[in-house]
Amino acid sequence: MATKKNPSAVKLGKLGGEARAEKLSREELSEQGRNAVLARWAKAGAENATEPKKRAPKAAKARKR
Repeated sequence: MATKKNPSAVKLGKLGGEARAEKLSREELSEQGRNAVLARWAKAGAENATEPKKRAPKAAKARKR
């Protein structure tokens, strides 16, 4: 016999992480994102899973006169 789901709970579940993210401070959300990225890098076998790769600086565009 299938159990009947609470419609309010179903609606909240469909919001996904949006409702949870709204409750977090900017710093907490950033920290969780950073931890998730580090976990993905470690899982992928990155040689240095503690810091992201440094991007090369963008070349300055030549100005036209």
